[in-house]
Amino acid sequence: MNYSADSQRCLERILSNLDLGGLSKKDASLFTKRLRCHFPELFQLYTAIYGHQYDCHWHLHHLVEVLMQGVQSRKPALKKLDVQRERDSNWYLDENQVGMACYVDLMGPTLRDLKDKIPYYRELGITYLHLMPLYDAPAGDSDGGYAVSNYRKVNPQLGSMTDLRDLAVALQEAGINLVLDFVFNHTSDEHPWAKAALAGDRDHQNFYYTFDDRTLPDQYEQNLREIFPQVRRGSFTYNDTMQKWVWTTFNSFQWDLNYANPAVFNAITEEMLFLANVGSAALRLDALAFIWKEMGTNCENQPKAHTLIQAFNRCLQIVAPAVVFKSEAIVHPDEVVKYIHKDECQLSYNPLLMALLWNSLATRKTRLLTRSMQKSFTIPNDCTWVNYVRCHDDIGWTFDDAVAQDLGINPYDHRYFLNQFYTGRFDGSFANGVPFAENPSNGDCRVCGSLASLCGLEAALASKDQRAIDEAVSRMLLMYGITFSIGGIPLIYSSDELGLLNDYSYREDENKCHDDRWVNRIAVTNEHVDLVMNDSTSELTLQQQTQLRVFRGLKAMLDVRRQHRVFGPAATQILDTGNVHCFAFVRQHDEGQHLLVIANFSEAVQQINGEILNALGHQSCQDLLSGARLQGDEPQLTLMPYQQCWWQA
Repeated sequence: MNYSADSQRCLERILSNLDLGGLSKKDASLFTKRLRCHFPELFQLYTAIYGHQYDCHWHLHHLVEVLMQGVQSRKPALKKLDVQRERDSNWYLDENQVGMACYVDLMGPTLRDLKDKIPYYRELGITYLHLMPLYDAPAGDSDGGYAVSNYRKVNPQLGSMTDLRDLAVALQEAGINLVLDFVFNHTSDEHPWAKAALAGDRDHQNFYYTFDDRTLPDQYEQNLREIFPQVRRGSFTYNDTMQKWVWTTFNSFQWDLNYANPAVFNAITEEMLFLANVGSAALRLDALAFIWKEMGTNCENQPKAHTLIQAFNRCLQIVAPAVVFKSEAIVHPDEVVKYIHKDECQLSYNPLLMALLWNSLATRKTRLLTRSMQKSFTIPNDCTWVNYVRCHDDIGWTFDDAVAQDLGINPYDHRYFLNQFYTGRFDGSFANGVPFAENPSNGDCRVCGSLASLCGLEAALASKDQRAIDEAVSRMLLMYGITFSIGGIPLIYSSDELGLLNDYSYREDENKCHDDRWVNRIAVTNEHVDLVMNDSTSELTLQQQTQLRVFRGLKAMLDVRRQHRVFGPAATQILDTGNVHCFAFVRQHDEGQHLLVIANFSEAVQQINGEILNALGHQSCQDLLSGARLQGDEPQLTLMPYQQCWWQA
């Protein structure tokens, strides 16, 4: 098929019937220019999914109208930012980029309160604030806000859409990018589309996957995995009102959207552009691996999922090119990298690095981390990882079984060990974690817990063991030090910057007690912020002293990061250290800057052969963290327990 000729004819037909009267002359010209630039690809992607449907071109025409309305609604300041970021499209590679993720109510507790905390973010060096879902959602259990009832309405307990827009402006003025969630695999069963479906509207029933009986669901489920088996079994829920089965991958109140219907693509594009026009610099694509269903497959990571995301990307390039996508693909490492492309997701979470940092901390061995990063860390130069130590969810062990087996590691047994270790069931473990989604059939689970509790601080403070406290703090700084230096945007989950402990109060809340992820969703109070901003060390409890110590330790590393281009757009090479307890990599910037990072993941002193200084050409170098110097010809290097060094030639 000659897509170029067909797309050109289609575009000319659409433009001839398009009323641009609602746009200024300048906006109409720019919209038409971007449309002509990106429509051929959008046409190819859209027709690859919907071209077999008789009304495909009608829906495509409607989509262009949606895009035009998106331009019409975009504020002048955001249009100005579009032009700037078209010129500097790789802005997210900069060494200044540091993210924080938080729930509004746990950090605010309202959007107006968050605005007042901008000085706190700036003190730490935050340039990207990801607000967890803040949309209107069902009362009680809403999967932490990921069951969205209205993308255009803020949860009233958090504030209003006006408050969100005001916060976006204030953040932009402070040099902080706003990141919002784009929850596009499903809506809540209280969304207007779902309510219309419940009322019997057949068009809106087709917005979701609904079935009159179990014939097709049973066929699908032969290949589907259960996501939350401790909550309910299977991926379908019977709805008494409609007397139909509904596809509900995550929860019975979260209905999966039917992207085989072009009306769904167009409708969700409207919501996406609304969020972009609020002032978001990036949209986190939630559960993107699940958006396309294909009989006979596990309905994850299907080729047309990529096609859909690329089509959404083209829509953004036409309306809001300043906005980028962040992939949330917590899947096999080989599948994660498939979403990372300038024309798909420019940013991506790095779940493999996250999981294997925890693995190295538990085992005191880095061979699985080293081998896995050598295989999977490299991505296109115009994209970047978002490196994190933990998030609002659980820790799942998503490493590559083939890599583990090649190292003589039994994947099943090793995951069992990691779960036992981090839930405190393994003798000698320093961790206080909670099992999550424990499968009653096979005993498999994932792990929840705060950074501090998983690194041993909870137990150390309880025993008032200063040595154990020191080790726990060193583990925390080591984990984040790797994410700060390895290449990509480091993302701090709120409360980690203060080393806060597990919050077990969720067990007393009937709406949360069934979901152990709430143990690591921890409130950062005004008292916590005042502790840092007042910078007082008098009359502090041992726990407060530790909180201040963690904050200062992270801030010191981030201050160093901002001062050196080698932490920005540079290439990363993972090295073999010759010592199973140590991890190392070298960063190489185009301007000639070289950085060698070496980290000891054990509580014992370790030595590394001095040949590793080959990575710096055996030049003299300085540790950017401690100020120590090397001549470059040392026969061996010594690392203290949990020490990391950032050697710059």
